[in-house]
Amino acid sequence: MIQVTPQMRIFLAVQPTDFRKGIDGLAQVCRQVLRKDPFSGYVFIFRNKRATAIKVLMYDGQGFWLCQKRLSKGRFNCWPADGNLCLRQLAVHELQLLIWNGDLQKARVAPLFKPIEKPTEKSLKN
Repeated sequence: MIQVTPQMRIFLAVQPTDFRKGIDGLAQVCRQVLRKDPFSGYVFIFRNKRATAIKVLMYDGQGFWLCQKRLSKGRFNCWPADGNLCLRQLAVHELQLLIWNGDLQKARVAPLFKPIEKPTEKSLKN
């Protein structure tokens, strides 16, 4: 099982990808189109042209993981796009929404991180 943690970098290929490609073909897309190293440990997300399936590619230090989800009905409704960019970075919660075919624009989530204030002398005396 692959565990996706908040520390992982997740990259989404905005443009559709040929799903006849396997691990080697998608690793080549990472290098040539997305300009990222497929051996970096980053999580790469791809979508097919019909928007009925996604593939997740990740290297864990020993080998590649390739996971695919194909919808039995319908299409992936929300696929992020950033103008002319070919790549978009996602947060973990966005990946989870995407996998469950949720709408990223309508999702409401708590802030990712709020630093804890250092105690002051005044607060320590109380």
